[in-house]
Amino acid sequence: MSEHLLPGLAAEELRRVRAPLESAWTLPPAAYLSEDIHDLETERIFRKTWFPLARLEQLAQPGDFLALDLMGQPLLLVHGVDGQVRAMSNVCLHRAAPIAEGSGHRRLFTCPYHAWAYDTVGQLVAAPLMEGAEGFDPAACRLPQIRTEVWEGFVMVNLDQNAASFAPQVVGLTRYFANFRLSDMAIVRTLTFDSAWNWKVLVENFMEAYHHIATHSQTFEPIYHARDSRVEDTDGPWAILHMPSSDPDAPPREHLVRGLEDWQARDLFAAVVFPHFMFAVNGDGLFWYQVFPEGAGRLTLRIHIGMPRTALDLEGFEEMADGAAAVADHIHQEDIAANDLVWRGLNAPMTGQGRLSPLERAIWQLNQWWLDRLCDQPGA
Repeated sequence: MSEHLLPGLAAEELRRVRAPLESAWTLPPAAYLSEDIHDLETERIFRKTWFPLARLEQLAQPGDFLALDLMGQPLLLVHGVDGQVRAMSNVCLHRAAPIAEGSGHRRLFTCPYHAWAYDTVGQLVAAPLMEGAEGFDPAACRLPQIRTEVWEGFVMVNLDQNAASFAPQVVGLTRYFANFRLSDMAIVRTLTFDSAWNWKVLVENFMEAYHHIATHSQTFEPIYHARDSRVEDTDGPWAILHMPSSDPDAPPREHLVRGLEDWQARDLFAAVVFPHFMFAVNGDGLFWYQVFPEGAGRLTLRIHIGMPRTALDLEGFEEMADGAAAVADHIHQEDIAANDLVWRGLNAPMTGQGRLSPLERAIWQLNQWWLDRLCDQPGA
């Protein structure tokens, strides 16, 4: 392995990361702090992997749209009048102004700069005062299309037109969570956080229960003991953290998610599809952590709370949704405090690598995947 394989990371540091879990170390601080590393991640990972941009229920009707930026690319997600959900460039083909903002319902997207207008498939249908522009053919103008797939109700996009399809990569993950019927979930609340850390700090915290003993000592640890947590075997680019209930013999109660086995209804599960498609499920619903990296030390996080569609008509539903959002906020506030500590320490000049616990297997799995995609010699 070359010492110059990654900027600012020494060969010995990478060998420590590559060691088997029982003797492995964390990534070195530069992997989190370096803008050069972040630029490589953007080029080799973020613009080549699948990203969950929305849920289908957020685009329920033809004409519904959502405008978002993904790695510097303004995107327009639209439920077309033909029934198809598409992602496309949200940049006018004339003078490069974004044509839509936020979310809403439209059958026509008119650029606010010069009033060029596009339909729900991105086709240019109006270009005022273009008479005399030699060779200009509106019929040949369509907004660039982005790779789009739907998995379990998530609208997935990929900026790489040559990327392998998403679903075949996560067959084992799909099978593991089949009883939770993720496609039947509906987003009922969303929390937004601007965070001053590297995205890997967030993912690492999400994918281990070791920190329950301190960070969540009064919340998660009494219910899901850190010592009992385990990371399941995987055959793909993802990890599953299983957190068994501390009281497996408690009388079963009725949960919002129907059709689960008793252990599935009692326990808590967290999953990440690398690099940072994260969600957690329990017997009452879904918590989707949507991450937008904005630099080596910046990200925006949206925590979406989902519940089965059958729960939306239950008496007291609004109170249940508010309660779930309050729990998610409280737990994340505890995680914010922990991640702030980690980020402060990573920025300290004397900080080096640390040893991983066997309970942090998912972090080790992510690190191997991360190095495979960043290094010139995958698997070296």
